[in-house]
Amino acid sequence: MGAFACMLSLATASHAANTSAEEPRYRVPFSLAFGKTTFKAQCAECHGGWADGTDKGPPLVHIYYESGHHGDPAFRQAIKGGVRQHHWRFGDMPPRPEVDDRQAGAIIKYVRWLQQQNGIR
Repeated sequence: MGAFACMLSLATASHAANTSAEEPRYRVPFSLAFGKTTFKAQCAECHGGWADGTDKGPPLVHIYYESGHHGDPAFRQAIKGGVRQHHWRFGDMPPRPEVDDRQAGAIIKYVRWLQQQNGIR
């Protein structure tokens, strides 16, 4: 193997090792970037990177959370005060007092957008 081919092989392997395992599913509008970043930092551990749920928490991209059933005030209340288990068996959601009102609003807009991408109104 020539020096150039060896360097190319090493660069390719290095890039593959540094590539996130979670590839983007959606082209998130720039206007929702703050909500996406905040969601990933504050919510994704339990609700999944794309609000699709984990073994720790339910998917928010689900008909149960459509705006007509769980409106924005319900989401805000869940963030601020926590919420008792009612649709799923993951246990109660604890309050997230570290999330301020601006962050909560951005998270809600981002989740609503994800829901729309999945046909949930």
